[in-house]
Amino acid sequence: MAAEHSLAHIRNIGIIAHIDAGKTTTTERILYYTGKTHRLGNVDEGTTVTDWMIQERERGITITSAAVTCYWRDHQINIVDTPGHIDFTAEVQRSLRVLDGGVVVFDGTAGVEPQSETVWRQARMFGVPLLAFINKMDKLGADFAYAVGTMRERLKAHPLPIQWPMGAESSFRGVVDLLAWKAIIWADELGTVIQEMAVPAEVETEAWLAREAMIESIVETDERLTERYLEGEEIAAADLRAALRKATLRGELQPVLCGSSLRNKGVQLLLDAIVDFLPSPEDIPPVRGKNPKKDTIEERPADPEAPLAALVFKIATDPYVGRLAYFRVYSGKISRGNVYLNPTKGVRERVPKLLRMFADRREEVDELSAGDIGATLGLKSTFTGDTLAAMHAPIILETIRFPEPVISVAVEPRTVADQDRLNEALQRLAEEDPTFRVRLDEGTGQTVISGMGELHLDILVDRMLREFNVQANVGKLRVSYRETVTRTSQADVVFDRMLAGKPQYARVVLEVAPADTGGESRFENMLRPQDLPPTFVEAVRAGALESLDSGFLAGYPVVGVIVRLIGAEMRPEFSTEIAFKAAAAQAFRQAVEAAAPVLLEPVMDVEVVLPEEFVGEVLGDLNARDASVQMMEARPGGGQAIRAYCPLAKMFGYATDLRSMTQGRGTFTMEFHHYAPVDSRQMDAILYGA
Repeated sequence: MAAEHSLAHIRNIGIIAHIDAGKTTTTERILYYTGKTHRLGNVDEGTTVTDWMIQERERGITITSAAVTCYWRDHQINIVDTPGHIDFTAEVQRSLRVLDGGVVVFDGTAGVEPQSETVWRQARMFGVPLLAFINKMDKLGADFAYAVGTMRERLKAHPLPIQWPMGAESSFRGVVDLLAWKAIIWADELGTVIQEMAVPAEVETEAWLAREAMIESIVETDERLTERYLEGEEIAAADLRAALRKATLRGELQPVLCGSSLRNKGVQLLLDAIVDFLPSPEDIPPVRGKNPKKDTIEERPADPEAPLAALVFKIATDPYVGRLAYFRVYSGKISRGNVYLNPTKGVRERVPKLLRMFADRREEVDELSAGDIGATLGLKSTFTGDTLAAMHAPIILETIRFPEPVISVAVEPRTVADQDRLNEALQRLAEEDPTFRVRLDEGTGQTVISGMGELHLDILVDRMLREFNVQANVGKLRVSYRETVTRTSQADVVFDRMLAGKPQYARVVLEVAPADTGGESRFENMLRPQDLPPTFVEAVRAGALESLDSGFLAGYPVVGVIVRLIGAEMRPEFSTEIAFKAAAAQAFRQAVEAAAPVLLEPVMDVEVVLPEEFVGEVLGDLNARDASVQMMEARPGGGQAIRAYCPLAKMFGYATDLRSMTQGRGTFTMEFHHYAPVDSRQMDAILYGA
């Protein structure tokens, strides 16, 4: 299949949005209209292709990103349907890292919602060109102009409507194509019969004003078109499309379309826009990476004849075939049966099978080349963020950075037989999900798992019980605190003892100080090369940085600290790396103890959407939870949105409380925002149960 489509005819796109905006339904309609499925999947009925996990179908949400390949207008479109819930933000992040373009789906009544802001910000960070699809135009309260306005206000984006809706809510029946200046309606329930007609009189004025604004915005991005426009020349639709494509690829404009995926209206035009306005691999700058042999930065063009450079962006455990590694080929070709280099780990990997993915189904292929997204089996040492490269041309592509988990729970196997299954299950799940962490609590001997939120851990525990058949007791949810220091202090430690019958000596003087770099901790060597050999400096660095994993107050990770090596003493006959590493660990602990350590707690960005009559009670409850209200704004249909920062520890069980306060009509979303110091009264309660 890869050979049939040139690079210019490939589109790697993601469908991204806030939860319940209609991403999965839109993807299902795309698969139907491109001939990949022959019946319409439904989220509520659990019959969707991309939501194939049991947990996804039961809950009606997307949990893992699913890769699907389909074809439209002689173009190969590789689609990744991503989760909308903030607990699974890592899935969105790693998908955006390897995609060339994105379709952001918005709810026609709500416009931009909190997770919409997050995914938009992530996409812009990766430089991914975007187009928008205002979905649910048939829903009560749908307002196209309002939704576009929220994109300008909240996202600081440059949305450009290239369609105008004909009707709204129950009267929504079609769109006006502003570029071609014609009306389009869908004449049957399946949306397969498309009729073109003259623009109806009732929307002509509104649509014409939108068309004029669209033309002005497009010609402003192209000097030659500006001259022609100012001279009064009529600009042809083909010229407008070409200029809009260039502006979209540069990130200057974001085309906006509308429709109703559930009612089968507007999806074919969205496919046309994906082909017309989103980039092919040829339109993307060459990928950059580090040559590990020369320690230089090199580029790899999107060329099948160039040396291989592929990034593994996801590991998935398949119950039938084992561990699947998803990858994006940036340059060169990857062929079945060949051996490639993983320069990140310095190991060779044989690729026994190559797969083109269709959610949980797959098609075997012999070769995948530049621009393709695929998967393989049997990689032993390659994980998320690793590079696969040609043996003769090693390159390490920039890896994917993930947020730290903020919530934990203890798990204990019920029987001795469950212990081995539990260990295997946790290892497999941790390989799949970079935001899932497993550690042994030294104080209690319990296994503690950490994740991004209540739903995240709930899904992981459910998978552990079902997929791996582990019977386990699960403790209460608890917050993943952090520790830091509030002042500068020093510690001078001498390590002088016998180990394995040999004397060991090292003296280390460390200084710790609050960092001005947020959560990043770093090590600085203040000594001259003649004061301490580099191998011993490296041992001190390792001893200090490894100590960051377990803090002084309650064993939580230490963040936001500068560790400086300001003094050292060695004795050539007795000093070893082991001695310096041990001395550094002791010195770090003593210095932190003297630097007024404090606990930091995760503070969440919470948005509550509710009917106006319940605002007073909900605000009172948020204040009781120590929330800091940031803003309130009216929503269409008499709703209100409250935005606040609130400690995660005070948000457990909030979903139930909100439902009871609002008669089941309030909803909320939250995502991690920052860490903040815990006050002394609360810190005593956390540390001593006071």
